Amino acid sequence: MRAALAAGEPFQGEAVNYRKDGSTYTVEWLMTPVRDPDGRIAHWVSAQRDVTERHAAEENQGLLVRELHHRVRNTLATVQAVLNASLRSSMGLADFRQVFAGRIASLAKTHTLITDARTQTVSFEGLLRTELEAYLEPGRSRVSLQGPPVPLASELAVPVGMALHELTINAIRHGALADPDGRLEVTWTIDESPAGPVLRWTWDEHDGPPVALPSREGFGMELLDGLLTYRLKAKVDVAFDPDGLRVSAAVPLPRVR
Repeated sequence: MRAALAAGEPFQGEAVNYRKDGSTYTVEWLMTPVRDPDGRIAHWVSAQRDVTERHAAEENQGLLVRELHHRVRNTLATVQAVLNASLRSSMGLADFRQVFAGRIASLAKTHTLITDARTQTVSFEGLLRTELEAYLEPGRSRVSLQGPPVPLASELAVPVGMALHELTINAIRHGALADPDGRLEVTWTIDESPAGPVLRWTWDEHDGPPVALPSREGFGMELLDGLLTYRLKAKVDVAFDPDGLRVSAAVPLPRVR
């Protein structure tokens, strides 16, 4: 600023000031020389304005852009995992189309739930209801959902939603929901551990068709394991009980600050 003033040139810059309470704010300065008919500086005009809110808005915009890039990368990684799993497990082109389209549709539904929520979170029960919507009609007790409210941020909601989609599709094709008398119970709790809270949930099928061990890595088990175990560091147990498939998962949750 001193160099500009000494040279008789306009100056524009910013400075941090302090309020009486000790808090800071940012001001933008503009100083312009006013010259007389002979070209000499007669006086200076100075103006300043508080740009603290503008800086905060720019910083928030930067955070949003970085968050968007992060989500896009995660989504593309999920799509890649879905594609690879679909290619390996599909029996043919027609089967691949159906399976892959269903998985992408489930991914889209989860993202819709996230973007529609003000908090940018999705409840665990909301993910379940999205997948099991057709089996939650009033007066029907085939599906039971029991657990406390559990909000999930996008980095958790997307893989968990995909995992629930795989379990739902398997139940409809081969499990409890393929039989009119079949039942599904999903229960969940939040437990505290030294590392932080853990979402423990159990997918328990009953009275469906006879259960047999899969002859190959089928019905998205590879994808299920990759999404939960690899992406979320979760512990997953799968049991092919005579009464029906039982899947238990323990998903670490971030600490609430």
